[in-house]
This record gives sequence, structure tokens and C-alpha cells, in this order.
Amino acid sequence: MSSTTIDPPQQQLRQRLKAERQIVIAEFRENGKPEKLLRGLRHSVDGVLADAWRAAGLPADTALVGVGGYGRGELFPHSDVDLLVLLGKPADAITAARLENFVQLLWDLGLEIGHSIRTVDECMTESAADITVQTSLLEARLVVGSEPLFAQLQKRYDAAMDAQAFFHAKTAEMRLRHAKYEFTPFSLEPNVKESPGALRDLQVILWVAKAAGLGNNWGQLAIRGLITREEARQLMEKESAFKDIRIRLHLQTRRREDRLVFDVQTAIAETFGLTSTGEGLEARRASEYLMQRYYWAAKAVTQLNTILLQNIEAQLFPTPTQPVPINPRFNEVGGFIDIAADDTFEADPSAVLEIFVLMTERPDIKGMTARTMRALWHARTLIDEAFRARPAHRALFLRILQAPVGLVHALRRMNDMGILGRYLPNFRRIVGQMQHDLFHVYTVDQHIMMVVRNMRRFTMTEHAHEYPFCSQLIANFRDRWLLYVAALFHDIAKGRGGDHSELGKQDVLDFCRDHAINEEDTELVVFLVEQHLTMSQVAQKQDMSDPDVIAAFARLVRDERHLTALYLLTVADIRGTSPKVWNAWKAKLLEDLYKTTLRVLGGEPPSADRELRARQQEALATLRLFGLGPHDHEALWKQLDVAYFLRHDASDIAWQTRSLYDKLGHGKPVVKSRLAPIGEGLQVTVYVQDQPDLFARICSYFDRKNFSILDAKIHTTKDGYALDTFMIADEHFAGSYRDIINLIEHELCEVLMRQEPLSPPLRGRLSRMSRTFPITPTVDLRPDERGQFWLLSIAANDRNGLLFAIASVLARYRINLHTAKIMTLGERVEDVFLIDGPALNNQRVQVQLETELFDALKI
Repeated sequence: MSSTTIDPPQQQLRQRLKAERQIVIAEFRENGKPEKLLRGLRHSVDGVLADAWRAAGLPADTALVGVGGYGRGELFPHSDVDLLVLLGKPADAITAARLENFVQLLWDLGLEIGHSIRTVDECMTESAADITVQTSLLEARLVVGSEPLFAQLQKRYDAAMDAQAFFHAKTAEMRLRHAKYEFTPFSLEPNVKESPGALRDLQVILWVAKAAGLGNNWGQLAIRGLITREEARQLMEKESAFKDIRIRLHLQTRRREDRLVFDVQTAIAETFGLTSTGEGLEARRASEYLMQRYYWAAKAVTQLNTILLQNIEAQLFPTPTQPVPINPRFNEVGGFIDIAADDTFEADPSAVLEIFVLMTERPDIKGMTARTMRALWHARTLIDEAFRARPAHRALFLRILQAPVGLVHALRRMNDMGILGRYLPNFRRIVGQMQHDLFHVYTVDQHIMMVVRNMRRFTMTEHAHEYPFCSQLIANFRDRWLLYVAALFHDIAKGRGGDHSELGKQDVLDFCRDHAINEEDTELVVFLVEQHLTMSQVAQKQDMSDPDVIAAFARLVRDERHLTALYLLTVADIRGTSPKVWNAWKAKLLEDLYKTTLRVLGGEPPSADRELRARQQEALATLRLFGLGPHDHEALWKQLDVAYFLRHDASDIAWQTRSLYDKLGHGKPVVKSRLAPIGEGLQVTVYVQDQPDLFARICSYFDRKNFSILDAKIHTTKDGYALDTFMIADEHFAGSYRDIINLIEHELCEVLMRQEPLSPPLRGRLSRMSRTFPITPTVDLRPDERGQFWLLSIAANDRNGLLFAIASVLARYRINLHTAKIMTLGERVEDVFLIDGPALNNQRVQVQLETELFDALKI
């Protein structure tokens, strides 16, 4: 049968399928009932498949069986139609040919099918070997064909089912899937089908329940006592909501798309009638309302999923154990904490917090029993203003924060169960709150949990290799629980409008006073919340070779305890935004700022002369180790000014001296590269006779190679040579850095020798996130505090070629560049350039420069 020629019966089936589909979708757009659409599409496909099957002339002992989601009786607009062609005996040549024609017909009709052709024996063999096949057959449904053959399959399948093994396999599979999504439903672009707390979690419950003979739907599970009727109602409601969103995703994208990606969140929200509200700092997108609803639903499903799976496990693996009393309110049962009576929390509301204290004090306890989780979930409403005001409850909450182990698990459980948000009402406001700043990849509450986790990891020996310097610092930090308080509050005021650091400062001050934290500790925590962004900004945006910058920062932190605490919070915060934001270069900048400031706080006043001598002596000691003579460095160093030595580490000075001392005055460009001493990326040094567009030319080369520039130090020697140093990064450096180093040294040298006219910058393609959430570019040009240079600050969406575009504008105006601090935060860049040039003395030219820079930053 030709795939390009459709005979009249096929044309009729195709038109019928298309017409019925359009009717079902139109009805959904009118009534918004997801179950009706799913059944309608399935019913339509059932009818077409039955007619096509009969027309195929297949033997009587064959059957067409729906499996997977289609077997379950649901069909999403762009989901595959999963089919099993069940054979009574292996296909002969005639049957095989007819099956081939049948399958081809289904593709010709426009159906996206996933199919297998097997006998009953083959089905059983595959089911025993592959949990995915076993799961798909669990939902098998006869579409058309031999009923006895299908009954035979079902009978043998049921007889072979090992409900205990199936439970273990599906829960292990679920844990692996959760790990893929970092165990959180609070990703900013969740997968409605696969993310934790989404549709797949609900399906896992029904699969293991059905395999164990406990029920096929939520109502039956309620009848068996595995959940309450109210919980069954909630699960049906959440399941319907997720299906509704998934349907709209398919219709909006016109493909099988299960991710709530940024591109479509607003469009999906609008189909629900949600609209954006407010203006300025008070503005909230329609998508934010949609996503907060999604997160609250996923959170509820996560809790109910845990309760149900634990109850099913108890049915499958009965292990009678005697309760061991912990205290009058709680027992330990089989490694789980259990309430002593059904009304434990109502009889003594303080038990709502006490249970988390006990779990931090008893690491041997694996979790809570299902009935305890259920009771605690319902008891969360006991936490009101009067509850929060009781000194005993405040003391219990502080005991959780001060716990030597189990803090992160306790806070996460409290957040998942709604306890944390009830106890800290301002925290409840940020649960499920989106962050559209282009570098956070978690909701605000989950970011806070990540920061607390990072801070705790600093204290754990098994993570010391990840954070060696932080682990060293926190080991000697007194009352480290204060750091956890600061982490808990540092972003708690996001989304309220205004400066969240200032608003959070007031929140944490109120918390400290309410919880009787002494004045000294209160001052530290308030300082950390108010200044939690400062250290990052100084390290990444200011000139740390300037003694005045260090002196000002030292005055701000005042002492070593404040400095250490702020450093630890800053590292934990940056590492909690996104796996992509942290890198070794940021680590070095922060550690350098910490150590330099610590020396000042120790009584050593910032001195450019002393720092210069120290770096020169250290560099000379290194050069001697490499066999350079006592005077080999002098010719180069005579051409370098103080600024060079203050802006470069001693190791950089030694490396550049070693690379250049015998190449001075040759006229030919020198390009040297090495693995960066920080452990990531490459360091590239360029030594060449200065030229007006040099920085732009080098940026153009790196741009063509798709290398990211992390930092640039630009220096002009006294005899007119440029000595520029770049820190560059690329994900492929690790595997082939030697080849890349040779390539850069050869090609960049050739580029600088040819001095061809610069090609115009290309506007690189923006990421999906940047297209969906563009930021307004900013250009700020102002003289530095001494009036010696100008500071050019730029913020924009990141894209390939952006730095080259900026450099090209500066080159046109003959602007001299001294340093470039490149800060990339996810999809956002915030760059600071130290510049000078005659053009900057003319106000009209300044305006023109800013205008052209702004145009270069536009999307």
C-alpha cells in the first residue's frame, strides 16, 4: 500500500477522525472538562481502529489491545496511541503482510502510534524481563478482536503478577525519576507528567494498588481505608487539574509537550482566565498565578503520595511490631514515629512542633507513619497567632533550628506539610512564588531550602571536598544556627514590592525579638539579611585592587565574625540559585575579598606599596624556581606601573614574566594560554603593540569560538604595548584543553597580525528564557570616586556576541579599557568596565556613547 495515495475508505476514515477530533476539542474549549476530552478522543480513535482492523482481514485468533495511557482509556491531544497486536500464534507470511498494511494504514490516517506485535507467550516473556512492558500490560484494554485471546492474556498476566516485586520496582523507578528532577516539584519549568508531585506520581499509586488488588481508582482506595474520602476527593481534583494543564499544553504547542516552559506559561494561564495584575514592583504576571496554583497542587500530591504508598506498603508487607513509647505523645513503630492517639495534636498542639524536634534528636527514625502524616497535615490549621505567641512553641522552633543533625529534613518536611508557612506567615507568602530574574531556577521557598542545605553541608565532613574553605571557616564559628536563621529569612520578603533586603531585615528583627534572641546575635542575623547581596556585588563589580574598596568593605563588616558569616551566606546563596551560576572564578573572587578584608580587620591597613612589594617578592621567588636569572625580569617590569602589579596575582605576574621576558620588542604579537590556576577555564595573555580596536578584535575572536569571557584585565606598558589577560570558559575545555591552548595561541596571534577590518557584531540568538522574560537593558556611565577613570555599568539579557558588540562601540569612540568585570548570572549579564578617553570629557559625546551602547544591548 502506498503511503502517498489514500483510497476512498481511508480518506473517509481520515476525515472522520479529523472531524471528531475537532468536535471534541471545541467542546473542551467550551466546557473545560478534561475527562470528557480524554474519553472523547479515545472513543473516536477506538472507532476508527475497529473499522481499520476489520478491513485488514486479520485472522480470528488475533486482537488489537490498547496499552499504556490509551489502554487506561485516556488520550491526550498529541499523545501516542500505544497498541499491542496480540497473536494466537506466530504470524505466517500472509498475516505478516496484512499486519504491515494495517500499521501503514494507521500512519496514513495521521495517528501517532507506538506498537508491538506479540503472542501471549512473548508478552509474558517481555513482561517478566521489562518493568515498563509489565506496567503497560497492567492497563491493557481490548479494542477489537478475539475476546478469548485477550482473556487468556489477562489470566496469565494476573497469575504471574508478583505484587511485592512490582511495588519495589515501581517505587525504585519513581525515586530515580525524582532524582532526575532534583526531588522537587518546584522547578520553574516543571514537567506536568513526570515531575515529582505530578501525574506520574498519581499513576504510580494506582498501578501498585491495582497490581496488589487493592483498587483501580481513588474511590476504591478510600473504601479499602487506604485514604479518607476527603483525600480521595483531593486526589481526583489535583489529577483533573494536571490533566487539564497537560491538555492545554498540547493544544497550545500543537505537539506532545508536557513541560510548562516559560514560552507558554502566560498563554496557558490566559486560557484559564488568569490575568496579570499590579504595576512596577507590585506587578504579578498571569503565569505566576498559574504556577503558584500548580505548585500548591503538586505539594498536596507529594504529601498524599507518601501517605498512600506507605499504607499500600503496609498492606503488602505486614510486619507486626509493638509500639515503643518515646514519650506520652509519640511512639516508635518499625522505625517510624507514630502518634500515641488519633487526637494527639488536638489534645496538645505543641506536639505539632515537638515531632520535628524529636526527629532531629533521633536520627534512627526513618520518617512518620501514614496516620501521623495525615493527622499532622490536618493539624496544621492549629497554628494561629495565639499558637505562634506561646513561649513554649517559640522555644521548640528554636530547638529545631539549633539541632545538630536533621535540620534540613525537618524544615523540608515542615514546608511540605504547610507547617513552616503557618508558623512563619511571611514564608507562606513565598511558597511556590516564581522568580523571573533569569538566574534562579527554583521558586523562592525552594531556593531558601537550598541555601539552608548548602549552609548545613559546610558542617558535614562528607561534603568538605566540595567547600573546603567554607568547611574550615564554619568549623570554628560559634552558634552556627544563627546562620541558618539568616538563610531562612534572606529572601523571605521577595515579591512584596520594595527592597526585599530591607523588608526581610524587619522580618528577621521581629523574629529575633519574639524568640528572645540576645541583642548581639540579633544584630548579626539582621546584618546578614540586610547585606546578603553586598559581598557578591563588591567581589564581582568593584575593583578589588583599589585599597579604598577594601577599606570601605572592611568598615561595613566591622569584624571577623561578621565577615565570615557574610562570606558563608554569600557562597551558600549563590550556589542555591542554579547549578550553572556558581563557578571557580566566582569562588576565587569571593575568597580573595574575604582574605584581603581579613588582613585589614586584623590591623593591617590597606597599603598599595606593601601589597605591591609582597606580590613582586612572591613572583620573583616563583621565577627562581623556574630557573630565570636574577635580572631576567627587569626589562619587562620597568615597563609596568603600579596598577599592573595590584591587579594581578603573584602567580600571574610570574607566568607572564616567564612567557615574555625574552620576547620583548620583537614586534610580533605574543599569545600565551594555560589552564587557569583556579581549576576551571583557561587564562590567555596577549602582548602586542597597542591598537585602538584591540579589545574588540580579541572579543570578536573569542565570540566566533563560542568562548565565554569571565574576566579581562587590560594594561598598556610604558613603551606602548598592550598586555591584556583574559579568563575564558567553555564546557569542552576539560577534555581537550591542550589542543585548544595550541589553537588559541596560533589563531589569535594570526588575527592580531593581520589587523583586518572588524566585521559588524551579530545579534546572537537569545535563549527561550530570555525571550520570554526580557529585561530592560541599562547603561550607567559615571566617574569613579577619584575622578581618574569612568565606571561603565551594563545589565542586559545574555547572548552570544554581546561583549563584542559592547567592545565595538567603545572602539568607535576610542575609549581605553582598563578592566572588565564580566558577571554572568544565568541568562543575565551585569558587566562593569573601568574606562577613560578624551571622548568622555564631552557631555554630548557621552550621551551618544550611552545611546549606541543601549542600542547594542537591545534584543
